[in-house]
Amino acid sequence: MGRKNALFAGNDTGAEHWALMATLIGSAKLSGVEPLAWLTEILERIVAGHTKANEIDTLLPWAWKTQAALPAAA
Repeated sequence: MGRKNALFAGNDTGAEHWALMATLIGSAKLSGVEPLAWLTEILERIVAGHTKANEIDTLLPWAWKTQAALPAAA
């Protein structure tokens, strides 16, 4: 992701969405999580209603990484 990609955001709202996605992807990479797998699962959990408002911190990449490792270890 680079500065030139952000030039095509279209407008201020598009630029804000671009910044949000870049932050989410960067956080996932820094946590050692594959961004597409993480985003796909957390969005599915949100849409399906499997995550309550008080459990939102479980969707963060570092928490998700821990949860994803638990079933594999069992």
